Amino acid sequence: MNERILQTLEFDAVKNKIANYLVTEPGQESLAALIPSTDPEEVSQWLAETKDGLKIQRLRGGIPLPKIENIRPQMKRIEIGADLNGLELAQVTRVLTTTNELNRFFDDLADAEIELAYLYDWQKQLVNLPELTRQLKTAIDEDGRVTDKASPELRIIRNNIRRSEQTIREQLDGLIRGGNAKYLSDTIVTMRNDRYVIPVKQEYRGVFGGVVHDQSASGQTLFIEPKQIVDSNNRLRSHQIAERNEITRILAELSAALVPHRRDILHNATVIGQLDFINGKARYGKELRCVVPAVSLENHVAFKAARHPLIDQDKVVANDIVIGQDYQAVVITGPNTGGKTITLKTLGLLQLMGQAGLPLPVAEESVMGIFTEVFADIGDEQSIEQNLSTFSSHMTNIVSILKKVDEHSLVLFDELGAGTDPQEGAALAIAILDEIGARSAYVMATTHYPELKIYGYNRPNTINASMEFDVDTLSPTFRLLIGVPGRSNAFEISKRLGLDSQIIDSAKAIIDGESQDLNEMIADLENRRKMTETEYLELRHHVTEAEKLHKDLEEAYSYFFEEREKEMAKAKQKANQLVEEAQTEAEEVISDLRKMQLAGGQTKVKEHELIDAKSRLNDLHQEEHLQKNKVLKKAKAAKKLKAGDEVMVTSYGQRGTLIQNVGKGQWQVQLGILKMTLPEADLQVVAPAKEAPTRIVSTLRSSNESHVSTQLDLRGKRYEEALNEVDQYLDAAILAGYAQVTIVHGKGTGALRQGITEYLKNHSSVASFGFAPANQGGNGATIVKFK
Repeated sequence: MNERILQTLEFDAVKNKIANYLVTEPGQESLAALIPSTDPEEVSQWLAETKDGLKIQRLRGGIPLPKIENIRPQMKRIEIGADLNGLELAQVTRVLTTTNELNRFFDDLADAEIELAYLYDWQKQLVNLPELTRQLKTAIDEDGRVTDKASPELRIIRNNIRRSEQTIREQLDGLIRGGNAKYLSDTIVTMRNDRYVIPVKQEYRGVFGGVVHDQSASGQTLFIEPKQIVDSNNRLRSHQIAERNEITRILAELSAALVPHRRDILHNATVIGQLDFINGKARYGKELRCVVPAVSLENHVAFKAARHPLIDQDKVVANDIVIGQDYQAVVITGPNTGGKTITLKTLGLLQLMGQAGLPLPVAEESVMGIFTEVFADIGDEQSIEQNLSTFSSHMTNIVSILKKVDEHSLVLFDELGAGTDPQEGAALAIAILDEIGARSAYVMATTHYPELKIYGYNRPNTINASMEFDVDTLSPTFRLLIGVPGRSNAFEISKRLGLDSQIIDSAKAIIDGESQDLNEMIADLENRRKMTETEYLELRHHVTEAEKLHKDLEEAYSYFFEEREKEMAKAKQKANQLVEEAQTEAEEVISDLRKMQLAGGQTKVKEHELIDAKSRLNDLHQEEHLQKNKVLKKAKAAKKLKAGDEVMVTSYGQRGTLIQNVGKGQWQVQLGILKMTLPEADLQVVAPAKEAPTRIVSTLRSSNESHVSTQLDLRGKRYEEALNEVDQYLDAAILAGYAQVTIVHGKGTGALRQGITEYLKNHSSVASFGFAPANQGGNGATIVKFK
């Protein structure tokens, strides 16, 4: 792809937008190297990777990646035998820990059966180095500091340093207190030359003895190391030197441990950068509401509702841009400032972005081609130094384009033939378009020449287009109209601005009759297009409604049969159970009869015994009185619910009053001092209570009869969802008469636990609360006691 087109269409400006969404230096390197490809397989893979990234962005919020530096210089240094410092080792450690986290992330995606086209292949290239990662994480913290756990020797040395510092401070604190304070400029302990000192007034320098390490700018204060702590400072200094030597040894050891794995580590960093680049494209695509288009190897381009990515997305006008299938040339005519140039740039830039594997700001079902070259002659490139006029500069560019164009090229011409005599310019424009068409290239051109309007009708595979202009508001709408050539609006504009109609009529008489007929034809086409568009939108509305209704009916039909089969299965299971029970009872009756017949040698069972057995068999019959069916009664009662009714809440055994229907089968119910939202299935209309007695006795069920659990598990819940559940659960527990309940929130980051603690502090019915015992969850659970 030629470099000129990337500059003309501002491809690098799009890359700069995407750079804001990258977090790793390897990812930035991948973006910097990005240029559009002409290889269909490569373009398809890039687009598939972008589609994977958009899917992960939608389902998981993106790929979790930290900030990662470029570690190539570090790997080069250890290859030649140099040692890395703590910060450099921390950067390498971050690459290794990110590798482990990415493997876990993609394994979770695989477990969730989320299909991805290429990102699992990238994951397979990551090399886990668990032992090396553990060693580095143990020895180096995120800031590059060598930790106490790096070696037993370093831990001992640092313990000695801490004890020595504590001893010195205690000695100095004893010196600067009491009567000695008058000899000091300030009662503080400070350090000079890595040794502890105190600030002594110049005139009392001999009071403490010891060594002078520094003095103030005025010379009135000396920083003296008292003789009492010289030995202690010497020991501290010795420990500090030992610490530095041990750290040097640890860094050398860790650097040497990296050498055998340097290639794997570098490749991991490259893969992480590629994943960051894919994730950045997806984040950019989400921000601009982009999609991944389909690819047409026949170069049938159809960008639906296309938007220029560098224009404010709240202001840009979306247009359908189509070329390639029904026509290979589009000629856009019309006045300036109507959006013709932006339409050209939108087509060219979106095509470049697609061939670079980027998501496009277009609607679903859009299609892009794969062109070997995209050429453009856009803008005024007049050169004073080269003494080229506007026309000459355009023609120089067009000549170079014509030398390279072929059937796989997309050519964009802005104001073709402009800058010279209109008649000659129009003729040249027609000839150039004919030459482009003869080479079977794809071309979109803008022009002012009316001759080009006729060209769009007469040439095969060519169509006219224009940018819509609103005569009522005297402003362009920036909408592209395919199939309708642009027309002059001078007469309409002049009339609206108040020009005398006689002058306008005279002007109409002067212009060529064919031009007038053409403008009238174009006006008629515009009117017909608007009528057709209105009818189309109305038809689409009805079709959409019909499709939705059809879909709803299909779902309802399917649901009906599924539920019918379920209920039939339940009924058969229940019937079989009843039959089995009846058979068991009948067998028992028959067995009893046989026993009575055999007992005592009886040959005949007495009449009253037969009657008794027959009664037992009759008792096995199951009466089916619909009026006693609890399910039907509950359904019937639910249908009659209305605000103000008194109801029985079956799950709590508590009477309440309906306040309002909150939708989705839910009612707000007043239960004493509490308001609760409950499902209709849990409510039964009851007769209004008789005149209330002087004392009201609660009829709450006991805690043994309540269906409410004594434990609420919130692990895995979001913060707002969890607090909402706590609120409803505590109300239910209070109604159930519990003395205490347990809320399991887990340990995690502590945010949920803190939120629940603050909520419980302000709850009027909570007497006390605290963490559970260690064997019951510790600080991962809270026990709440009620008043």
